[in-house]
Amino acid sequence: MEKNIALIPGDGIGPDVVAEGVNVLNAVAEKFGHKFNYTNVIAGGAAIDKWGKPLPLDQLDICLKSDAVLLGAVGGPKWDDVAPEIRPEKALLGLRGGMKVFANLRPAVMWKQLKDACPLKDEIVGAGLDILVIRELTGGIYFGDRGTAPDGKSAWDTEKYSWEEIERIVRMGFEFAQKRQKHLTVIDKANILNSSRLWRKVAETVHADYKDVTLDFMYIDNAAMQLVRNPRQFDVIATSNMFGDILTDEASQVTGSIGMLASASLGAGGPGLYEPIHGSAPDIAGKDLANPLATILSAAMLLRYSFGLEAEAKAIEDAVDRVLTDGWRTGDIAGSSRDQVKAAGKLVGTKKMGQLVVEYLKK
Repeated sequence: MEKNIALIPGDGIGPDVVAEGVNVLNAVAEKFGHKFNYTNVIAGGAAIDKWGKPLPLDQLDICLKSDAVLLGAVGGPKWDDVAPEIRPEKALLGLRGGMKVFANLRPAVMWKQLKDACPLKDEIVGAGLDILVIRELTGGIYFGDRGTAPDGKSAWDTEKYSWEEIERIVRMGFEFAQKRQKHLTVIDKANILNSSRLWRKVAETVHADYKDVTLDFMYIDNAAMQLVRNPRQFDVIATSNMFGDILTDEASQVTGSIGMLASASLGAGGPGLYEPIHGSAPDIAGKDLANPLATILSAAMLLRYSFGLEAEAKAIEDAVDRVLTDGWRTGDIAGSSRDQVKAAGKLVGTKKMGQLVVEYLKK
């Protein structure tokens, strides 16, 4: 198989972690007989520095012509004072809108080897956590009508959803739930918001096609509480853009390390967008300190969802699992055992962690 992958290293630690993701993809290609071609794309703060805009159209065009896109991270304090319309984060909105990726898949998985990093009690997390959050990505309040009054004393942002936008998310939720524990929870604020009441109506209608899946609903405020009180009750969560943004960050902390969590943004066709959910961490950029595992696991999702290469994706995940089982750690996941890990010579940096995954993958 030969495929074209657009790489967006971006800002901060983005180039550091994407480089390791590419090394792992190359190891997969060698082991399984594939060929992956890469094209670099400049977006985010790096694009602002070069062209004065976060996502030039020719850079987006490279992404659209690829088979998949692997992104590192964008943004940082360096660009805090630029005009709102050209902030680095606008590159993400431009990519999502331009690529028509409407569903963001964020697995919140607590790796058993990192259980000590989870802030919750053992009796709450039990043997581990495995939650899939599906966040609507191109609608809602982030894309609704917005404005600020001329006197600067009032402002507005509009939450708006169509039946079609909601249906494609909840249907995806049901599809994934069928392959997991057959339980879908739709998170909303239907006691207050008309848009949330539409989410419920659509979900109940689509449920007729998935009778084997249990469907329930939960208000966003209660869901935020339940994620720390009883996270094991969740299997698949489907929710709106803003609610999903908040819940996935919370879920990342519940599982113990944001440095381990990957994501996939998918549409009805065309390339998918894959990225770790952590930020650009400019304070450690280029210092060989960043954890590349979230990017490496995002590469596994890329192989699974865009290329249909399940065995190859599983090989990456198994390699990561064995690396962790054998005690290798970057600083962010060393936790309270940091001194022991360091004494054992297993506290490693970005490049070494990437090399380890490659070595375990080849075994």
